[in-house]
Order: sequence, then C-alpha cells, then structure tokens
Amino acid sequence: MVGMHPVSLLGAFLILLGLALLLAPVIARHVDAEKIPGWLIYVYRTNGFCFITSPLLILLSLIFLIIYLVRVFA
Repeated sequence: MVGMHPVSLLGAFLILLGLALLLAPVIARHVDAEKIPGWLIYVYRTNGFCFITSPLLILLSLIFLIIYLVRVFA
C-alpha cells in the first residue's frame, strides 16, 4: 500500500467506508447502540426502521462547508 497512487488509496478508503456504512445497521442490531454517548451516535428506531447518525460528524461537516464557502466567496 505504500507505493499506491493517491487516487487508488482514496478509492480503497472509500470502498472500506462504504462497506462500513452498509454493515452499520447489521452491527446495530447486535450491539446496544443506545449505550454509546449521544454526541457520538444518535439512534432513532420506530416500527422496524433504524436511523443512525453522528451529531459530531454533522457538526464537522457543517464547519468544513462554512469554511469552504467563505474561501470560495471571499
């Protein structure tokens, strides 16, 4: 992996990230996700539907989006 092209390395990372996202609901069925702190993972369950997100990830995404928009339009 040391000699990989940066684009290939990014592709491998995105594939692994996609697999992790696909497996997240399966893992959530077997692990009690409500015990994880609310600022790290938010779990919403109703009628067999399970929605899991990370408030920390959303906050970081908004910060980077604001930084990007300020740099582009400034």
